[in-house]
Amino acid sequence: MKKFDFFNQFRDSVIVVKNYDNVVFKNNTFCRVFNQFTDIKRFAHKINFEFCPLDSENVDLYSPIFQAITSKENYFARISYTNNSGQTFHYDMTTVKRGEHTIFFFTDVSPIILLEKYEKETQIYQNKLEKLEKENEELQNIKQNAQTQAFRIALINKVSNIIRESMDMSVILNSVLKELSLMFGCFKSYYAKNENDSFTIIESYGENNIQNDIPIKFDDIVMSKLKEQKISIGYCVSEYIGANPFKQTVLRIIVPIYHIQKMMGIVVLLSYQKRELNEEIEILDAVSSQLGNAIIRAELYNKNAQNVKELKQTLDELKTTQLQLINSEKMASLGQLVAGIAHEINTPIASIKANNDMLSKLAEKIDNQDIKQMFHEINDIDKEAIERISKIVVSLKKFIRLDEAELQEADINKEMDLTLEIIRHETKNKVEIEKKYGQIPLIKCYPNMLNQVFTNILINACQSIETTGKITISTEFKNGSLEIKIKDNGKGIPKENLSKIFTAGFTTKGVGVGTGLGLAISQKIIDKHKGQIRVLSEVGTGSEFIITLPCE
Repeated sequence: MKKFDFFNQFRDSVIVVKNYDNVVFKNNTFCRVFNQFTDIKRFAHKINFEFCPLDSENVDLYSPIFQAITSKENYFARISYTNNSGQTFHYDMTTVKRGEHTIFFFTDVSPIILLEKYEKETQIYQNKLEKLEKENEELQNIKQNAQTQAFRIALINKVSNIIRESMDMSVILNSVLKELSLMFGCFKSYYAKNENDSFTIIESYGENNIQNDIPIKFDDIVMSKLKEQKISIGYCVSEYIGANPFKQTVLRIIVPIYHIQKMMGIVVLLSYQKRELNEEIEILDAVSSQLGNAIIRAELYNKNAQNVKELKQTLDELKTTQLQLINSEKMASLGQLVAGIAHEINTPIASIKANNDMLSKLAEKIDNQDIKQMFHEINDIDKEAIERISKIVVSLKKFIRLDEAELQEADINKEMDLTLEIIRHETKNKVEIEKKYGQIPLIKCYPNMLNQVFTNILINACQSIETTGKITISTEFKNGSLEIKIKDNGKGIPKENLSKIFTAGFTTKGVGVGTGLGLAISQKIIDKHKGQIRVLSEVGTGSEFIITLPCE
């Protein structure tokens, strides 16, 4: 009907219905929005109330379209519309009665409905978010408390491990000061020992200009707290009485270190940070208690260690003295014995030599040439024997050298030859001696002592060769030192005995054969010469003794 054409200017959808089955007008907006419209009854089936209780089996009663048409008054309802694609839209449906016509106005409120829905959902989410934020805040507080507690336990455990693992006072104090400095952001920290309410810094961490071993004092307020075994915390401009002032206020923490009721010292921490100390006080109390016990334990350990060191040193001196006495007595007895033997040998030798000279003269007067020749041969043999005996006596006297106990210059090559002459009975027909003497300088030494060392090593080498073998002796001057090597191809020394052979009393020989003092005395003699003696050996191959003597 043309009289309803002016509704085409409306933005809202408009239809005009006559009775329930006759649509007399649809404006352009309605045609565009509800383009799936076929008839009013099909359209009515897609329109629903937002909320409607079902209390009748007549479906039309629940249709907003039917209710609006049958109503004698103007009608309003919020409805929802579902198109053929399944999409749902929301409208405010308003109807106006004009005679037998019912005019429907559909105002799209989907955005408003969606906004209200989103606002409700947003409010729900906001409430949930606020709840979660509150729970998260509580969790963060719990986490922070747990982390603080864990940090506290970790620090205490770390300090405990440091204290347990070391008995060195300096290591313990330095490690504890370092951990506390990192925790409190200190630029300086130190431990000061208590001596009659005056403190002396003995260990520090941080600044390099901390002076140790100087007395420092604090005011009466600080001292009263420390005597009550309380930690002194405050801001100051001066570290202690008489110290140079800081350029700004400094957080100063003084922790008293007690053992039982005695204040042993204090830990002083200095930081530029401004902070409140709460749970850190518990950490400091725990560290203070552990540090006090550790200091006492370290002091006792160091005292015991010093006593042990002194006892060991005394024992070593006693052993050295014992070896020296044994060696001196041995050499003195040997010297007396050699002197006596030399005297006893020289007397008959002098007679034999005189008779030998007389026999030589008498032989010249014999006319029988065969007898004369025989007497000359016998005389030559006797003369050679006399020279051999005299040479042995001279060698024995030189070897002992009781009148040469002071340092003197000696040729080690000649001293080695002298020693070989003395022990010739050990090497004869058994051991081949190979000499590799180098060009060496004279050295200042005690020749008789070195001859004793060479004798001990050479006799041991001969005894290690069971049938026949070889001993190689070499001397060399290099790097300002004289190196002497004595190598044999005997049975060698087991690896487990190598570290014991220079120990007094240790011997691998049978009872009555060795005393176990020879090599121990030899090492002491080499030490007296400020040299070194070492051994290389392999079972079945042989041994090599290497002696190094400084040439000054």
